Amino acid sequence: MNYAAISHEATGRDAICLSPGRFLIRIRSAKDDLESVTLHWQNKYIPLKYLDSREEKPMHIYAVDGVSEYREAEIKIDVICLRYWFELRDKEGRTAFLSCDMFLKNEPRDIDNMYDLPQALREEQRFLTPGWAENAIVYQVFPSRFASSKPVADRVWYKAPITSRDETGGDLPGITEKLGHIKELGADVLYLTPVFEARTTHKYDTVDYYRIDPSFGTEKDLINLVERAHSLGLRVILDGVFNHTSTEFFAFEDVKKNEKESKYLDWYYIENFPLRIKPGVKPNFLTFGYVGYMPKLNQNNPETAKYFIDVALYWLRKAHIDGWRLDVADEIGHKFWKELRKAVKSEFPDALLVGEVWHYAPDFLQGDEWDSVMNYPFYRAVIASACSDNPPSRIANDLNFLKGRLHPGTLPLLWNLLDSHDTPRLLHLSGGDKRRMKLAIAIQMLSPGCPFIYYGDEYGLEGGRDPDCRRGMLWDETRQDAETYTWYRRLIEVRKDCPGLLSRASRLIPDDGRGLLIMLCDDRAAFFNLRDERVPVPEVCGKPDMITERSFSGELEPFGVCVIAGE
Repeated sequence: MNYAAISHEATGRDAICLSPGRFLIRIRSAKDDLESVTLHWQNKYIPLKYLDSREEKPMHIYAVDGVSEYREAEIKIDVICLRYWFELRDKEGRTAFLSCDMFLKNEPRDIDNMYDLPQALREEQRFLTPGWAENAIVYQVFPSRFASSKPVADRVWYKAPITSRDETGGDLPGITEKLGHIKELGADVLYLTPVFEARTTHKYDTVDYYRIDPSFGTEKDLINLVERAHSLGLRVILDGVFNHTSTEFFAFEDVKKNEKESKYLDWYYIENFPLRIKPGVKPNFLTFGYVGYMPKLNQNNPETAKYFIDVALYWLRKAHIDGWRLDVADEIGHKFWKELRKAVKSEFPDALLVGEVWHYAPDFLQGDEWDSVMNYPFYRAVIASACSDNPPSRIANDLNFLKGRLHPGTLPLLWNLLDSHDTPRLLHLSGGDKRRMKLAIAIQMLSPGCPFIYYGDEYGLEGGRDPDCRRGMLWDETRQDAETYTWYRRLIEVRKDCPGLLSRASRLIPDDGRGLLIMLCDDRAAFFNLRDERVPVPEVCGKPDMITERSFSGELEPFGVCVIAGE
């Protein structure tokens, strides 16, 4: 028995309140090490001589990655405090007991040496997320390049490659006019990159957080956009850039003018004066990514934090937006995010908070900071498998790692992207091979969580690295790839008919021998061929394929996909 690989935290990470009286207990062990795990529990405060409250339940495996197995058991309780422990049996029949972080040879008898679960406390700490956001389809728009309410010459709008300095005239009224397209595609949520006054086309260098950038329109234009979106059943998420500002933001302007005497000195991280703000020269103040025109904010300063929490609340109140995507969120401290969540959720409990983070970050996803993240580990896993030649076990291990370790409350809310304004376009990542691109889309659409569509992908919009990934939207029908659009529409329809595949009970199984990735639930099975060759799948031959709406032939085309309905 590999004791070193066995792990359980008796906190909200592994002893999770799903709803009042319903708890999920989890434990991790080395892959293929344990034959079984049994959870034992009893009431802490009632002695056994008065009431034998002891119960037990076998734990089932819910995820397996490259090195670990993850087990869980759901229990119902009604106590003041619970005490529990684990019975472990390995493949050779040896038994051990894990209790209060101790491995024992015999069953624990002393209640003080058992794990502790105070029910009321855990229920107060429950991870509450907006129900509307679960498994919703998100559509990202880069406002300056999506649609314009004014005529724009094709040579300007469709310029390729495009640079960060190219002004194409996209605006909020233009987006409002095209909301029908987003709804018809099948999206549920519109996410807009920054719309506030700034000096660049990307608008991540905010000058004024209370003013819509004049090139995009007015505050009324944003309100009209949100109202129209809501009338269509679309939610609207804005981009909150609370990590840094423009050097023209009022507080930094004051620092430039008054230096050490500035009342906003503690809003930033200034090393010394005079300030160095020159291209190619390292600034003597903290910034976003050494970019001198985007100085980093000090959100540990209560005045700074209050200002930006007020910004978040203002637009929720004024424009009735549905939440915030939070830029460079993992470079801001936990204290600020806890304060922002408390302020937002106390007034807008259904508002969504999504952090931008490019890595596994469970510490932000415990129910007291963000609801979700932009799921870049998903992006890397799918691109490495669908758009490269890695075996199915690679993507299965990567995605099962997330399922095994993240809080179950956040899994249906993860923004599962295949590209974004910060990455090359999906078609580019696929090497121009539409078969690989369609495979990646199918994996995305049939996975639990929120499929994240970057504008234009539905029409096969090309583009390399930032800024070329931010080209003008393909509104000219002669430039659109109708086949790709039809594929998106069909997969979204199939997705909505497969709730079991999107649930926590679905399983992801690799078959490296045949090059297949398999998703299973009680009444559906999806097969993905990751190889550039035909692959036999005789076990489902003759059964109905939900994608083609015909009987499955028993063989998948190179990079092909099928979704089989149950009996």
